[in-house]
Amino acid sequence: MRIPIVNEQDEVIGYKERDECGPDDIMRVSLIWITDENENILLQQRKLTKKKNPGKWGPAVAGGVEEGETYESNAYKEMEEEIGLKDVLIYESNKFYGKTNVGKRFCQLYTAQIQRSTQLIPKEDEVEQLKWFSKQELGQYIKDKPDDFVGLMQDLKVFYNI
Repeated sequence: MRIPIVNEQDEVIGYKERDECGPDDIMRVSLIWITDENENILLQQRKLTKKKNPGKWGPAVAGGVEEGETYESNAYKEMEEEIGLKDVLIYESNKFYGKTNVGKRFCQLYTAQIQRSTQLIPKEDEVEQLKWFSKQELGQYIKDKPDDFVGLMQDLKVFYNI
């Protein structure tokens, strides 16, 4: 699958196969920050067998934008693929540029709220587990063990005052 490569203004400057992308290529990523009715935060632990960031915690939904997709269409696709959610409205939030341990990213963040009782279906080959965290619990965990999280969590914790 081809990935749009963008410049520092988030303008498409070319396309590459995902496996051909290097650390200097800037890719687009959609993220969905999901909360419940009590402001608890749903996080996803990446499958332990993933090539990049195995076992690390990150937003409930995240995925690389592919050729022909928008940030929003990718976010909806990833939400259904990764955790089995359909027909949930997402709202555009922050857009930011970040450097991670796996490369450079333009990230479009979305938010969504669901009932804690909503049935979630984690994708077996991508998701190790899903877990709800209170803001306090998550803030302490990130402080105590920052290496347990994908690099972008440092940006996200600032946006949400964690």
